[in-house]
Amino acid sequence: MAKAYYANKAKNTRTVPLLEILFMAVETLWSNKLRTGLTMLGVIIGISSVIAITSVGQGVQKSVEQQIQALGTDVLQILAGAARSGNVRQGVGSSSTLTWEDAKAIATQAPSAELVSAYLQRNVQVVYEGQNTSTTVIGTDLNYPEVRNTRPQQGRYFTQEELDIAAQFAIIGPTVQRTLFTQSSNVIGERIRIQGEAYEVIGVMEPKGSQGPTDRDDQIFIPLTSMSKRLVGNNALVGVSVNGILVKSANQEQLEAAQFQVTNLLRLRHNIYPPQADDFRLTNQADIVNTFTSVVGLFTVMIVAIAGISLVVGGIGIANIMLVSVVERTREIGIRKAVGATNSAILNQFLAEAIVISIAGGSIGIGGGIIIAFAAATTFKFPFVISFLSIIVGFALSLSVGLVAGVIPARNAAKLDPINALRSD
Repeated sequence: MAKAYYANKAKNTRTVPLLEILFMAVETLWSNKLRTGLTMLGVIIGISSVIAITSVGQGVQKSVEQQIQALGTDVLQILAGAARSGNVRQGVGSSSTLTWEDAKAIATQAPSAELVSAYLQRNVQVVYEGQNTSTTVIGTDLNYPEVRNTRPQQGRYFTQEELDIAAQFAIIGPTVQRTLFTQSSNVIGERIRIQGEAYEVIGVMEPKGSQGPTDRDDQIFIPLTSMSKRLVGNNALVGVSVNGILVKSANQEQLEAAQFQVTNLLRLRHNIYPPQADDFRLTNQADIVNTFTSVVGLFTVMIVAIAGISLVVGGIGIANIMLVSVVERTREIGIRKAVGATNSAILNQFLAEAIVISIAGGSIGIGGGIIIAFAAATTFKFPFVISFLSIIVGFALSLSVGLVAGVIPARNAAKLDPINALRSD
């Protein structure tokens, strides 16, 4: 009975039809489900790791790029220098080295600067009736919404006249609205107290989300003049002290020219000459995007390389199982060769089984990786991105693993002497 079965298989394998070989490989693997499943596990873990990590890396990268682009990649940020207490250097912006007058000079004397906005900010306590919160209050001018690409979704921004007279008006962020006004959706006209000073709410900013650890919706905007006179005090020797200046160029190509012009202008205004150090710091938004993209790319490559170890382990597992399978099926191989099966037919049969295992494991791994990536994107609120290149690479890797892992066991099976094989138990 067994001889008839293997003779039948041998006749079919002698002509080596591809479909028949694949069918026989699937049939053999299906008869050993547990062993096949455990063999595929290494490939499944490796491929799903590659797909998931690549997707998460690209999603996080896209999320950060969107956040920075929302602020404007054609924006140059100038921060005040760091104060020193003895030999201890304080944080950037702790010294009063920038003034509103610097911003006005940049607006008129730097040709590449399309819009300029100065700002002064502090973390303060804000109170509304029985509610209070600690938030960031930013005093700024009329150009801030345009430079930062953020505008009120309710109400309005303050006017030039209100800026000139240091009016006590405030535009609050969505987080502040939710925290202070828990029972009311219409907050226009309400009065809040900022460090004991009463301010009328005239607008609510559109939501911008978080940028790293900073919640950009947890802010309040008031006129720079009001911030300087009422909350901070003019602490510069000349003019109104500010923490930073935002410079928007006509386009990203003009940003380097703006950076050069602003640097030289501020050095002249602050009487800084080589080898003296600048008392300000410039940050280019486009450089931040490029740096972050580079870091995330390197991190993704590193993690994918580590995940590749799982594929190597999976390949070794396939090779081991196929070698064991050759030993277990020695008599079968002997019968097939005795009734006419060629070495190439036996080689193709075992090679097909290894490839089927790896392709099946790779397909399951691709599906699992997509599910993991989608779950991560949904949970942590970043864009779900799946690269078709990563799927193609994953599938090619699984195919390669099966091909490489199956060569030695398949060759061993093909080289078996039929007489010795028939003698085995």
